[in-house]
Amino acid sequence: MKDIDTVNMSADDWDEQNFPRPDANEFDEVVERAISRRGFLGGVLAFGSGAAVMGTGLLGTTSAQAQAAANRFPFTPIDIQTDFDVHVPEGYNWKVLARWGDALMPEAEGYDITEGGPVAGSDMVFGENTDGMETFTFRGHQLIAINHEYTNRGTNLPAGQDGTPANADDVRKLQNLQGVTVMEVRESDNGWSIVTDSPFNRRIHHNTPMKIVGPAAGHDLLKTEADPTGTESLGTFNNCGSGKTPWGTYLTCEENFNGYFGSTEEAQDQKPNALVDGYARYGIGADGWGYDYHKWDARFDTSKNPNEPHRAGWVVEIDPTDPTSTPVKHTGLGRFKHENAEVVLAPDGRVVVYMGDDERGEFLYRFVSNGTYQPGGSTEGLLDDGTLYVAKFNDDQTGEWLALTPETTGMGAADILIFARMAGSAVGATTMDRPEWISANPHAVEAYCCLTNNRNRGVKPNAGGDDTPVNGPNPRETNHYGQIVRWKPHNDDHAADTFDWDLYVMAGNPTVYDNIYGGSSNITPGNMFNSPDGMAFDSNGLVWIQTDGDDDNEGDFEGMGNNQMLVGDPVTGEIARFLTGPNGSEVTGLAWSADRRSMFVGIQHPGGSWPDGEGLPRSSVIVVKRDDNGVVG
Repeated sequence: MKDIDTVNMSADDWDEQNFPRPDANEFDEVVERAISRRGFLGGVLAFGSGAAVMGTGLLGTTSAQAQAAANRFPFTPIDIQTDFDVHVPEGYNWKVLARWGDALMPEAEGYDITEGGPVAGSDMVFGENTDGMETFTFRGHQLIAINHEYTNRGTNLPAGQDGTPANADDVRKLQNLQGVTVMEVRESDNGWSIVTDSPFNRRIHHNTPMKIVGPAAGHDLLKTEADPTGTESLGTFNNCGSGKTPWGTYLTCEENFNGYFGSTEEAQDQKPNALVDGYARYGIGADGWGYDYHKWDARFDTSKNPNEPHRAGWVVEIDPTDPTSTPVKHTGLGRFKHENAEVVLAPDGRVVVYMGDDERGEFLYRFVSNGTYQPGGSTEGLLDDGTLYVAKFNDDQTGEWLALTPETTGMGAADILIFARMAGSAVGATTMDRPEWISANPHAVEAYCCLTNNRNRGVKPNAGGDDTPVNGPNPRETNHYGQIVRWKPHNDDHAADTFDWDLYVMAGNPTVYDNIYGGSSNITPGNMFNSPDGMAFDSNGLVWIQTDGDDDNEGDFEGMGNNQMLVGDPVTGEIARFLTGPNGSEVTGLAWSADRRSMFVGIQHPGGSWPDGEGLPRSSVIVVKRDDNGVVG
């Protein structure tokens, strides 16, 4: 496949083109199943819209009470937009904090309006395509850790190359602009800015040394010629969502890592079965996603280093307060296309990490530690010594976490973690509509997951051959709008093995459809959206929802406008639009300042020439504040 075909192709579309799924499910059978379950679906829609929300809902609620709950939104919802700018409600304002190419260190070169900048110093500037982020306060310093998911190759490389690296320097530049930024920021009378001379500022990229720890560390499938121990690697890749530990470290999650690897030789059939099967399930092919790393950096050439892909696809822990620390890849959390890592504590102090695998028909995971977190105590092993589980959702709105062990999967302990997808298939986990961000309610023992979309639901199996029929939390075939599933662990214990679930919202377009594709009853022409992706709770218990969907405003998506950020009330089910991004962009990543008076929001791959008004579009982080400097979350 020529690179020009991949410059503007999504990771999901690339996977679909290079690893097509067999057409196994008959559409008529899917429709029949859906119709036969209409009574159940009707119950889910009512449940999800706030009519009965796990014991905290509005059974018998009056319109006056509902209106009082609606007043928890301290703003007037805004309309859709289709332009190339950011919009927020009246009484709020926004400014750019950091743009792709902005200097993080005093010695960094200035931004090049035509090509971004040279390879020299590209590891000293704010990276491209910002995604998940978290804030930290350390000894009076305000720090932000921010992911840089991928690069727009067509804008980073010289014109005329169609986004294709022509040499090792091109590859190194792309490698430097991805990964993670850790930076100190400060607010003054002129607003927030980067403290460029801060000792905390740091870029972590595709060549940064990493430690590999946990049960799979040292396994033969993680060993390479450069690292015969299987415990040291270079780089973190396709950093999508994020997480934050109770002990103050940052978790960055490796998602579509498969696209960085390729082969200069066609020798797949000569590899051991474990490699052949693993490559297929994780989408590792001979060409890569147009980055062409394998042509200029042998580490990414699977014909020379067949185990290197196994060293990617993990959750990585970073200490933002220590710029000399080595990031750690935690094999205990499993290897798949991680979206984010939501960390909560069980009542007994055990650490629970919720994680989604962002690919059509893949699974929702949970890790539960054996040890307990003690403030000020050792945290060693808390993200590795424990059990990885996968979710099974039942149609009666109950569910269970299935332990992934040698006994339940028939796989070795390390193999379960390296090939977590295969382990999930072995125990019969529920195939999901691309599990993206997961967020836990700080005021109730419940968690939410954005299931962004799945055009293959009821049409094709997943990459492992598991059928993807319409099921409880994924109730629509060819689902291009998405939904948010919510679960409440039994006994108010996130470590419990069983739970109840409902759908908080089913996105849809009620101006086009008057059926299940119009969305749940809390979706109206005034708040409709598609493809929920990012998500975070604020200190008031409101849930903020960010979208990464179709913004062409045509056909099924007519009237939906640009991607946006909305806020939802878990009690009433009400959802209101707060922010819209520039056309072409994804709104992703959300964090708050220590005083909660500033909200940091990521704008990824914007269209036009946003935010500068000329030259290349630049992925950026903006700051949203109230005009009266009041609390915004």
